[in-house]
Amino acid sequence: MKSILGISAFYHDSAACIIQDGEIIAAAQEERFTRIKHDSSFPINSIKYILSNNQLTLNQIDKIVFYDKPFLKFERLLETYLSIVPFGFSSFRMAMPVWLREKLFLKNLIIRELKNIEKKFDKHKLLFSEHHFSHAASAFYPSPFEKACILTLDGVGEWATTTIAIGNKNQLKIVEEIHFPHSIGLLYSAFTYYLGFRVNSGEYKVMGLAPYGTSKYKDIILENIIDLKKDGSFKLNQKYFNYMGGLTMTNQKFADLFDHPIRKPEIDKLTQFHMDMAASIQSVIEEVILRIVKYIRNKYKINNLCLAGGVALNCVANTKILIEKVFDNIWVQPASGDAGGSLGSALAVWYNEFNNKRIINSKMFDQMNGSFLGPEYSNKEIKLFLNSNNIPAKYLSDDILFKSVAEHLSKDNAIGWFQGKMEFGPRSLGARSILANPKSETMQKNLNLKVKFRESFRPFAPSILYEDLKDWFELEISSPYMLLVSNILKSKQIKMTDKESALFGIDKLNIKRSVVPAVTHVDFSARIQTVHKDTNLKFHKLLSCFKNLTGCPILVNTSFNVRGEPIVCSPSDAYNCFLGTNLDFLVLGNYVIDKKDINKSQLKNYKNKYKLN
Repeated sequence: MKSILGISAFYHDSAACIIQDGEIIAAAQEERFTRIKHDSSFPINSIKYILSNNQLTLNQIDKIVFYDKPFLKFERLLETYLSIVPFGFSSFRMAMPVWLREKLFLKNLIIRELKNIEKKFDKHKLLFSEHHFSHAASAFYPSPFEKACILTLDGVGEWATTTIAIGNKNQLKIVEEIHFPHSIGLLYSAFTYYLGFRVNSGEYKVMGLAPYGTSKYKDIILENIIDLKKDGSFKLNQKYFNYMGGLTMTNQKFADLFDHPIRKPEIDKLTQFHMDMAASIQSVIEEVILRIVKYIRNKYKINNLCLAGGVALNCVANTKILIEKVFDNIWVQPASGDAGGSLGSALAVWYNEFNNKRIINSKMFDQMNGSFLGPEYSNKEIKLFLNSNNIPAKYLSDDILFKSVAEHLSKDNAIGWFQGKMEFGPRSLGARSILANPKSETMQKNLNLKVKFRESFRPFAPSILYEDLKDWFELEISSPYMLLVSNILKSKQIKMTDKESALFGIDKLNIKRSVVPAVTHVDFSARIQTVHKDTNLKFHKLLSCFKNLTGCPILVNTSFNVRGEPIVCSPSDAYNCFLGTNLDFLVLGNYVIDKKDINKSQLKNYKNKYKLN
């Protein structure tokens, strides 16, 4: 059996994965172990977990692949600064010493880190993949398609920001590229920065804010900031940006264009302007993506589309492709960002370099195992943790557990749900989740403010039994990774009064729009997760019990963390988050902890524990 270890690191969202004979065995992000959000450090903890979990040593690994080519990235960095001399000196002065000291000689750094794990590690096993090739491989090879077009959209790799690739059986080839500084990932990040959110983590906030506004600035963006062609190719007008040589994403000209300064989140409240701006850039991004995918379909005549890169996490844009029926089938890599690059780099070597035969399991939706690829804790390990910390808990058999938790949820209790293998990627999918009753009119606000400690406008996703999907939402295909949105059926919607319809912005938040208000956004949409027996049996059973009790096959599902905190990994992480929030119950495997049984002196305040991201 041959094993390949894939690694992504040093930029953001470091991760590691392992494949054996082409099968994805395990994958994890470094942030889950270090508790540092978007941790960019070498994923030593992720690698150690993967090795120990599979009873492997580094010497038993056949190849180790890094997802990026640092020399090409350095070339881009150097050429960028040379192109804007004498501007950009401040940025140059900060970045160049780091590159010369560390990143340019990344191979030596990686070898040194690996030798810290195993001194006799064979450095000749180390390979390098290209950034966008790693992304494309992560999307195509685990997909259910024998042949597909692959669109990768992100900030920037070495040079490429947008690539089109063709995958056929075991081979993958990039056929078209758009290069830095022209990038829709950086364009979206620029607006993220302008709206006062943190780049590389706050982009999803912009997407969540967009439905509260109207796209009144779309034409201004298209006329001034981005030159968008009919085929989806584009150029960004660099006079409005500062990311090439400055220390910020945008400049004063950008602010002047919209007649508003950059929002300072610590002092500036969100206004209707910010909501309209979010709606405008979201609409622009959707327009760009639609033009690109229409061009791809017309040119290459292939029925299937795979998506990867950070922009592929924009579930609203993904759904536009589906609604327009540009492709017959689409599949999105659940770990589309840099973390997924570790997976793609390993698969690229296995298939594209070693020319191994690709076998598609027709019984599964894809080859990702539901994205449940991280650490798992047995009831025995959980019991040991509970006993060693004198934590009061009740052990319940499966049948009693699901019925009991369903009953707690029906009474509007918020529950931390910790089961099985941790998810790989940014979404909690029913293994490390906070669950709640979607029928509650106050749940969205309460979860945001009292549990997640974040902005009240942020929407929550519904997890629904796949068998009941068509009875509740307009979506006609599975969405196991929360990467597609859909409107709730009109029969489940609640018609607004004339007075309610006239409201603008955040005033829309408290209007009951459907029979499941906690998961229905202001535009009647929801980010869907379909739950399947084959990939998450326990979560499926819990939803079934909740349906039997309430008639509703849906639960609120949000990530088990607070703002600024990575998703919990261990029982200890989960328990600390439980103590520091207003969660009512914590379920660790088959053990249930009631907040009422906890001594009040042990409770913590997680509101300001983690830096706002």
